[in-house]
Amino acid sequence: MGRRIMEWAARSDYMGGIPRKMVIMAVGGLAKAAVSLLNNTTVHNADTLLRLVRSRPPGVPLVTVSNHMSTMDDPLLWGFKGFPITDAKLSRWALAAEDICFKSSMLSYFFRLGKCIPIIRGGGIYQEHMDEALERLSEGEWLHTFPEGKVSQEDAPIRRLKWGTASLIARAPVTPIVLPIVHTGFEQLFEVLDNDVNKQRHSCGRTLSIYVMPENFYRGKRPPFPLWNKNIKIIVGEPMELDLPKMRQMAMCLSRNISHPTLGWPSTCPGGLDEAAQRCLYIAISEKIQNVMETLRTFARSFSKSKDQNLC
Repeated sequence: MGRRIMEWAARSDYMGGIPRKMVIMAVGGLAKAAVSLLNNTTVHNADTLLRLVRSRPPGVPLVTVSNHMSTMDDPLLWGFKGFPITDAKLSRWALAAEDICFKSSMLSYFFRLGKCIPIIRGGGIYQEHMDEALERLSEGEWLHTFPEGKVSQEDAPIRRLKWGTASLIARAPVTPIVLPIVHTGFEQLFEVLDNDVNKQRHSCGRTLSIYVMPENFYRGKRPPFPLWNKNIKIIVGEPMELDLPKMRQMAMCLSRNISHPTLGWPSTCPGGLDEAAQRCLYIAISEKIQNVMETLRTFARSFSKSKDQNLC
């Protein structure tokens, strides 16, 4: 086993769980204030997410996947009214970029208490902390991932997904429930008149995007706090049906006709799939998730446009 960053701080029994509860309650309270009080938030199909977070079958893990529009997506995604964001026991585990969230001992300690697992971007699907994520799934926990792998605030189709999430789904001892989520409307549209930001007014014409947490807000920097009085929409999909035994068989058949340079992956996938078959399997799972997320994105986009037209 390789080095795991402050794994001891991520344990539920660390100091009786008190530091974890304090961090999650504090961050959750701020997220709820930002999303439920300072902004206008609409959640589609929230009951499905709430049901799966609160009352899954015993031992069955949950994997939620979403697009990634800002570094504050998590925890803001869970700040809507009625969601138990301050409950440390129900709180999600999340994959977090090591180069952002674990740059120092203080940050590492904080994010570990917040149930975050450090991931080295570009480190591959068999890096040490991916095994830690698998352990959480084997315990029936909830794991959230951003399978696009990086932030994008462009109004564009869902990008090709990284294979990490697919590998976790395929390698988990118990097949997780996979729930796609897409958030949109993080941006409000304003018309800027005479290049004077003090003369902004709502318009359905020429526009400039202002985000709840824009990556480029002032001189290429994001704002220190989330903006307010914006319209946020969170679209929760339905649990995906992934017939993994069938998908594994299909992957084995397809891999016989494909040749790729090997990366030295172990045959640890259920069924003992070789590296070529694993590639085919992870591609198939990723494409299926991507297609569902794109369907949700299209729905959210058309829904937002219809609302904007009504305002005009």
